Amino acid sequence: MKQNAIVFPEEYTPGTTDNYCSNEVIVKGLTTQEVWKYLANPFAWPEYYPNSSNVEFLNSNDRELFDGVRFRFKTFGFPIEAQVTEFVPPCENEAARLAWHGWAEGDEETRLDVIHAWLIEDLSGNRVRILTQESQIGKPAQELAKTKPNPMINGHQDWLDGLVSYAKNKRNQNQL
Repeated sequence: MKQNAIVFPEEYTPGTTDNYCSNEVIVKGLTTQEVWKYLANPFAWPEYYPNSSNVEFLNSNDRELFDGVRFRFKTFGFPIEAQVTEFVPPCENEAARLAWHGWAEGDEETRLDVIHAWLIEDLSGNRVRILTQESQIGKPAQELAKTKPNPMINGHQDWLDGLVSYAKNKRNQNQL
């Protein structure tokens, strides 16, 4: 079985940036559709990922992510402004994809630029694969890369685990 991969813009190619992390889970009993609806709605993030807060869209009428939309949120202590750069909702036999360019404004010492990408795909045996990767540029990224335990790896694993648990709980509530 061939698994899909995240595609990064050239300047964010993993291994060439100041920090990079990759987290993945494969779980039984969920579908890409069930997971996607809680990932594409950043207002749901704080419900299952406590490291996300203060979500807002630049256009206050927007409520879900879509290609090109700009939004803000706080994570890892950074206020992040972001713009969706890839938005491919789930469809049969294709992986769902979501990516955004995020940045924390600042000078040479404090500016942070990231590409955070997600790939969700249905696998055989009633399984779903959820992959998230982030590639970062900037002095804060250099410091994060040296920190042990790695806050990015641990934080993104919390995000994945929370997303899976939340989607399963919502599915179970709907079956009652």
